[in-house]
Amino acid sequence: MQTEEHQTPIAATSRHNLPTRLVHAGLALAVVTQLLTSLVLQPAEDGHAGNFWFEIHEYGGLSAFALIVLFWIVLTARRRGTPAGLLFPWVSGERLSALWSDIVRYAGALRRLRLPPHDDASPLASAVHGLGILLITAMATSGTLYYFIGNGNPDAGGLVGATMFVHRTLANLAWAYLIGHASMAVLQHLFTDFNLRGMWSLHTAPKKEATK
Repeated sequence: MQTEEHQTPIAATSRHNLPTRLVHAGLALAVVTQLLTSLVLQPAEDGHAGNFWFEIHEYGGLSAFALIVLFWIVLTARRRGTPAGLLFPWVSGERLSALWSDIVRYAGALRRLRLPPHDDASPLASAVHGLGILLITAMATSGTLYYFIGNGNPDAGGLVGATMFVHRTLANLAWAYLIGHASMAVLQHLFTDFNLRGMWSLHTAPKKEATK
């Protein structure tokens, strides 16, 4: 796979400030932990305590909720990074038009087995990130709510059952998002000037030279 055009490499600092990168790393670790432990946990029900992985899942979920709340605070207060309008374009006709144009741009490039040059302000990439934020917010909130109102029966009716239904449904979407998001990031790292270290390093990272 190739980029559409060669770009001259330039040195640049990460567009994400340190608090954003730290919270992003914490959330990524929490989400991966939650998804992996969900495969092996045995929940507490019918008067029996859950297994060790269930305990990890519970407290990891509470940590994820705290981290997503902190992320929203950072998102609101930060002065550098992706604007909220790009992350959540759904109420702006102008933003939606730009999003559609970017979808067409990506689709055209992928039909030629190419990747468009990396764009920090890509409406499509930003909107996908925004959907990820909303997904993890809803998942962490539903899990935390169940932690406090659950009665040991995840299949119970009423609010308890509805909360767990939402949580389980969102878990399937979270798997899809994690795999897709990570795969696209790796492809961008390999075939464009996007540098994964810019988001994961505690220091600034230079852009890479794009592969033609």
